[in-house]
Amino acid sequence: MKTQALIDRGNAVIMPTYTRFPIVFDHGDGCTLTDVDGKEYLDFVGGIAVNCLGYNHSGLNQAIASQCGKMMHISNLYWHEPMITAAEKLTKLSGLDKAFFCNSGAEANEAAMKLARIYAKLHKSEEAVEIIAMDHSFHGRTYAAITATGQPKYQKNLNPLMPEISHVPFNDYEALVQQVSAKTCAILLEPVQGEGGVYPAAPEYLKKVRQLCDEQNIVMILDEVQCGIGRSGTFFAYEQYGLKPDVVSFAKGIAGGVPMGGILACNRVAQAFGPGTHASTFGANPLATAAANYVLDHVGKADFLSEVTDKGAYLKDKLMALKAEIGKVVDVRGKGLMLGAEITGNPGEVIKECIRNGLLICSAGASTLRFVPPLIVTRDEIDQAVDIVKKALLA
Repeated sequence: MKTQALIDRGNAVIMPTYTRFPIVFDHGDGCTLTDVDGKEYLDFVGGIAVNCLGYNHSGLNQAIASQCGKMMHISNLYWHEPMITAAEKLTKLSGLDKAFFCNSGAEANEAAMKLARIYAKLHKSEEAVEIIAMDHSFHGRTYAAITATGQPKYQKNLNPLMPEISHVPFNDYEALVQQVSAKTCAILLEPVQGEGGVYPAAPEYLKKVRQLCDEQNIVMILDEVQCGIGRSGTFFAYEQYGLKPDVVSFAKGIAGGVPMGGILACNRVAQAFGPGTHASTFGANPLATAAANYVLDHVGKADFLSEVTDKGAYLKDKLMALKAEIGKVVDVRGKGLMLGAEITGNPGEVIKECIRNGLLICSAGASTLRFVPPLIVTRDEIDQAVDIVKKALLA
């Protein structure tokens, strides 16, 4: 069997930083992946909210191939048009003013925290260095990002962590107010917590956080690495709350699978970065930004986003019907095509049973099944996925 032979080769040479399922994929098309032995799987993981246009998307493939024929990389010592165009599109879609590009969500959050600290040093005080993040959050695996992550399981054996980063309960405004001081330079949170269990921010809570930041000259950073780029049904999830952050981080779906991340900031905060304050060798390279431009032209369209909202509502209704029918589903939550179904029992066993029946899903938090399919998923595919989940829950 080709699968086991490849897994054996991989185990011999790859560090075991993931507990991988015993599947080796060969290719994909649309929302379907095919392994090296020819078995097909309906994919509701989407590279964990990355493959927004699915697999083998002809237009995206063509955009990447076209750019490969020109140049894949040049130094950021020079300008190129795909970078400029991507920044123009993102600032227009976000309502923010300036962009910085890097390669991942962790790097994006590192850039956001650096920018906030530099801004506070220049415009608040030398002592304004504390960043307040949320319990059960996830912001990446680099040192500041993992320190800001409010889940101790990810921080095991990494002490000492970065100083002056603290945590408060998510959606608890009073706890946040008590933590804020003259030393606070930034508040960092996800509008929809992803890894923590797919928990959206309460509307009134987020509005109060925005007001607090305005009153005390605190940089409001929203991490939309997972819930951004159309995933929630609007291009950025914060649009649904009627506010704008000072800085938003993004990655995952931005280039349809090509590694890319970045931040957008308002002019007031963005000007704290100057030549030499931050950089990324591969950030904004022509290949990634060409892919991003294609994604932005499609995912940024109002009718595409409306479809995401409608399909997300359809999936949520199907999961709510499952909740009403099966006692093992205790809650359904999320926005757009970023949904979680909290269950009793071990999500791992349900996921394995789904895989056996040709569906890929993943978990979030301790007890939640996470659904983040490509944004091009169809209603028929949603029906198929929910039917498989139902069988897995009843198995």
